[in-house]
Amino acid sequence: LGIPIALVADRGNRRNIIAWAIAIWSGMTALCGLAGNFWQLALARVGVGVGEAGSSPPSHSMIADMYGPDERASAMAVYSLGVYLGVMIGFLIGGWVAVWYGWRSAFFVVGLPGLLLALLVRFTLVEPERGGVDGMAPEKADTPLNIKTGFGLVREGSRHLWHTAAARHVVCGVTITSFVGYGGVMWGPAFLIRTHGMSIGEVSTFLAIIVGVIGGLGAYIGGHMTDRLARKDERWNTWVVAWAKMLVVPFIAAFYLMDNTPAFYLGTYPISILWVLYVPISFLGAFYLGPSFAMIQTLTPPAKRALASAVMLFILNIIGLGFGPQFVGILSDFFNHTMGMGNQSLRWALFGTSLLNIWAAAHYFLAGHYLKKSSSAGHRA
Repeated sequence: LGIPIALVADRGNRRNIIAWAIAIWSGMTALCGLAGNFWQLALARVGVGVGEAGSSPPSHSMIADMYGPDERASAMAVYSLGVYLGVMIGFLIGGWVAVWYGWRSAFFVVGLPGLLLALLVRFTLVEPERGGVDGMAPEKADTPLNIKTGFGLVREGSRHLWHTAAARHVVCGVTITSFVGYGGVMWGPAFLIRTHGMSIGEVSTFLAIIVGVIGGLGAYIGGHMTDRLARKDERWNTWVVAWAKMLVVPFIAAFYLMDNTPAFYLGTYPISILWVLYVPISFLGAFYLGPSFAMIQTLTPPAKRALASAVMLFILNIIGLGFGPQFVGILSDFFNHTMGMGNQSLRWALFGTSLLNIWAAAHYFLAGHYLKKSSSAGHRA
């Protein structure tokens, strides 16, 4: 539902849509705690998905109308901090509440505060003028929005992303990044538990802290660095991400290939070298968020920005979430049954998949090339 909601957001009040989206997914999260059977839980989870789908596209569009191109990556990075803070809070607070008070209470604690946030958004945010910071006059919709015109707008928006060379390569880069990332997120804990004998508690606690704190720091610094460097050469709008992708590969390789040996001791508790390696992985791995979404907004007309964001999110979720974890699982089975790797098969499947970061980096380098080329020609490409 992200795309239909984005179509409405490109014509209507984005602030109100965001407020309703937050209220729906927060309320549905809390309702998960009241579920009495599988189907009630599944229905509530569908409601969570509907709310989530309606939030990001109008949020990206609003941010793009609040901050100019030279500040947009930083602004998008700050927005993306919510992902990392949410992971940390969900793992730490939600997990411990579930242990102490039961899983139903965890849903209440995580979901209900969002209803207050929805009210805060509705009554404190101001709907910005579309295209104002870009010096563009807002476009007026000359046709009513219905199923026929909606499909036409989606085709037009998708065609724009594909035929705009820099945008096409950004979408490809972020999709490959999501493919690798979702595969690692889904199978990484299993790898640490199976291969290195870590406990579920240790894995969840360390992942929550490192991803939440270090990942959030990486997202912020990546966006800020992009804006600063791009003021001198606009190719850095995507090259910062490209270099981060290249630099993270050796750390990921070491993470998957090294043994679980202590790097140092915190008192008498051994801290694994794997957690030390995961710090730069989380830091550099988060660089892509702000610059990628900012670039798509910058390369899209103001009246179509929510749709552009929704289309990109649809692609990266279908390919990344839909196929990334499955690819790792299939590759692991292949290494196990065909090559006889046994319990080492998951290690090599994750390592092999992580090398796709180099492919993603190539797309970000190419996006920068086309940005420079279009600038020299006097127009965006």
